[in-house]
Amino acid sequence: MKLNFLIGMFFLATTLVSAQEINWVSFNEALELQKKEPKKIMMDVYTNWCGPCKMLDKNTFHNQDVVAYVNTHFYAVKFNAEGNESITFKDQTYANPQYNAANANRRNSVHEFTRSLGVSAYPTIVFFDENAQLIAPIRGYQQPQQLELYLKLFQSDDYKQMTTQESFTAYYEAFKPEFSE
Repeated sequence: MKLNFLIGMFFLATTLVSAQEINWVSFNEALELQKKEPKKIMMDVYTNWCGPCKMLDKNTFHNQDVVAYVNTHFYAVKFNAEGNESITFKDQTYANPQYNAANANRRNSVHEFTRSLGVSAYPTIVFFDENAQLIAPIRGYQQPQQLELYLKLFQSDDYKQMTTQESFTAYYEAFKPEFSE
């Protein structure tokens, strides 16, 4: 009886861990959360029609190491680069005035906030510091261990010491990934 209970608890715990997902919030919510508990922001800038964006979501953002790290150290934001969400940032409101609801699942007009971030390719992961200052946009599909490098670089503030391409290259070459692929 006791063994069956322990086995049942093991499977329940395994199911709960495997079901864990990134706690996504809107950008406006992340800015409000930063006021109460400062954390960096990781923003997934995607579009509905983008194949690599869907791969990033399925393969990387569901990796349990990525999920645990992001949920602990970042506010995670999903932002549709061609969506219709209104964003208020630094006393300016951004919208998508040319948005066409009929094109919601195919190419649409680019959101003003997407342009203000300088995002021109999808997916792009944009990182902000605890004061909502832009750190860097990271373009393209990232596998879990590739994203791990940037998550740890930005979370630790090591990026602040990097002033040259050579210093980043040295960091990259010395980095030992721990996340599972």
